[in-house]
Amino acid sequence: MKEMVFSLVGGLGLFLFAMGLMSEGLKGIAGQRMKSLLESLTKHRVVAVLIGALTTCLIQSSSATTVMTVGFVNAGLLTLKQALSVVLGANVGTTFTAWLVSTLGIGGLKITLYTLPAIGLGFLLKIGVKKPKLRNLGQVLLALGLLFLGLDFMKDAFGPLNDSPKVQEFLISVGDNPLLAVLAGTVITMLLQSSSASIAMIQVLAFQGAFGTDWDVVLRVAIPFILGDNIGTTITAQLAALPTSRNSKRAAMGHTIFNAIGVLYILPLVHWGLFDKMVRVVTPVELSQSTIMVYLAVAHSTFNVFNTLLFLPFIGALEVIVLKILPIRPIEQVQKPVVLERHLFNTPVIALEQAKREIIRMSEGAQEAVQLAVRGIVEGRSRDLEKVMIEEDLLDEFQLEITSYLVALSQEQLSPEVSNRLPVLLHTVNDLERVGDHAVNIVEIARRKAEQRITFSSSALAEAGQLREEIAQMFDHVRLALEENDKSEAESALTNENSLNRMQLDFRRSHVSRMSDGKCTAEAGLIFCDLVDNIEKIGDHLTNIAQAVIGGLQWAGVEPRIEQVTGPEPDGTLATE
Repeated sequence: MKEMVFSLVGGLGLFLFAMGLMSEGLKGIAGQRMKSLLESLTKHRVVAVLIGALTTCLIQSSSATTVMTVGFVNAGLLTLKQALSVVLGANVGTTFTAWLVSTLGIGGLKITLYTLPAIGLGFLLKIGVKKPKLRNLGQVLLALGLLFLGLDFMKDAFGPLNDSPKVQEFLISVGDNPLLAVLAGTVITMLLQSSSASIAMIQVLAFQGAFGTDWDVVLRVAIPFILGDNIGTTITAQLAALPTSRNSKRAAMGHTIFNAIGVLYILPLVHWGLFDKMVRVVTPVELSQSTIMVYLAVAHSTFNVFNTLLFLPFIGALEVIVLKILPIRPIEQVQKPVVLERHLFNTPVIALEQAKREIIRMSEGAQEAVQLAVRGIVEGRSRDLEKVMIEEDLLDEFQLEITSYLVALSQEQLSPEVSNRLPVLLHTVNDLERVGDHAVNIVEIARRKAEQRITFSSSALAEAGQLREEIAQMFDHVRLALEENDKSEAESALTNENSLNRMQLDFRRSHVSRMSDGKCTAEAGLIFCDLVDNIEKIGDHLTNIAQAVIGGLQWAGVEPRIEQVTGPEPDGTLATE
């Protein structure tokens, strides 16, 4: 029992860790081309269903397909509607294993055979190559290997259930009650983390006569267990979505709702004997001990194919149901640029203005991230720090979408004015993304502060408040400068920058003085100085934008002078050069 619990807990932890690792790797390797490819392949719901079915047939695991789909949603590569179509296909593809069991007597390809090679190869790519794309690919391979390893641990934890006489007795005792049988199938699949394994167990039990030898009765009793298996298998996607975005949770929820509704309307047909008759009609062999496994495979396929065909025209309705359960929060409504229309390329001036509007929205997100980060470190509000990470993801999305839009626009026939403004806007986007990086840097500093239980003195809190107010004013001036091409607002932002530079020097001196007087610790001093430095660097990036406005947003062939974030230091902060 202890070994079972340890395997379950360890496997679950490994599984969840790998899910987060895989999502980050996917974000790293998913450029605009990959996103466009996935979007085009899954744009048509029928094609998306076929992709889900084919993938599941190849890897012999609907759980794996669903988990990867959740990962794609979390990485921003698939919309909720596209993901739901892929999940429908995965339900069809998973029936292939039952056919292998019934016709060949084997479980098919074992994905765990490739777990250790994936971990080894992924680790080598992660640490042994310099190209970011290959390193991210290595991270995805490593994560997939760990994910399936964790899943395998969870399966092994409940492996003894397959041969347990008590389990068989339990199945037989509840088999006469369809509702209990559905519940039993659901629970066992949740424990085994594999519908294929639990369905194979039901097939073998039926073949061995565990449900009796009246094969008409055996078929009727075993089918509800298989229906329950289809509900239980959705727990894997729910687990995979725990550490991910809210949209990923919606994809997992859609998987559960789809299967649960299917079972609800099929169960009465089973009770009235209509579903049994349907299975007999489509099965070309006579029902007997030698064919009962084939009949159960047909029942499994019939349910999933019929359910998929029924739901396919109503993917939109399924999406509405999911959104009712997990509604869109206000912070999600600004996730993506909404006015980047490519048909405006025929009028580049208007297209450029649309891009600028989205850059202004991006600046608002950057300001929110900085304000949340500073408030989080000053007031110790962990919820604000979590929101910063969400805002950073949004800023990355803005950078990708706006940059892709401007690069595509640059391929058109442009006037000299538009040609000169376009690279300035590109640099503005990059500056705002760097602001987000520094906000994340402040989050890391805040976490160090919390872990070491450090508190700021009243003087330090007052100085942090001055920094927060100054950078907020600078953001306001920069945003107004962009909105109205107002050079006076841009010049006011430069005044704020001068104040920040002066504050950086003054506050460093005053904090050193407080440390010397014993009013604060050295650790608190280091954290406070890191906070001051990051806010000053944010001011540098905003200065670049203000100077661009003063220059009329015209490209003069001079690169802006900004520091580059090069990576994390050992203490968790982001290094710059």
